[in-house]
Amino acid sequence: MLVLLAILMVTAPVINYEESINLPQGSKSKQVSDFKKIDIQIDKNRVVIINKKKYDIANFPDSFLLFVNGKDKNTPVHIRADKSLKYDDIIFVLKSVKESGFFKVALVTDG
Repeated sequence: MLVLLAILMVTAPVINYEESINLPQGSKSKQVSDFKKIDIQIDKNRVVIINKKKYDIANFPDSFLLFVNGKDKNTPVHIRADKSLKYDDIIFVLKSVKESGFFKVALVTDG
């Protein structure tokens, strides 16, 4: 019983109750520790989620500029996109992030 309680205590903080995004397979490189970063997720319905706030993909560039107003441009940006999306949608978001002045941008895969 004590072992089961210990397992539950270890796994409970890791569980996230968010929308599931089907990530493509990528390389099995070392994972980056969790520090200040901007998380961008694009689900299969083309809804962009920036740090848990939802935006339409058509309005993403303006919404992102308002979101990052006053933030440090050296902050890493992680983009997670559903693998069933068109390549154009992912590149549109990537281009918008880079045009706003962020250069530490990474596409996150399920590696």
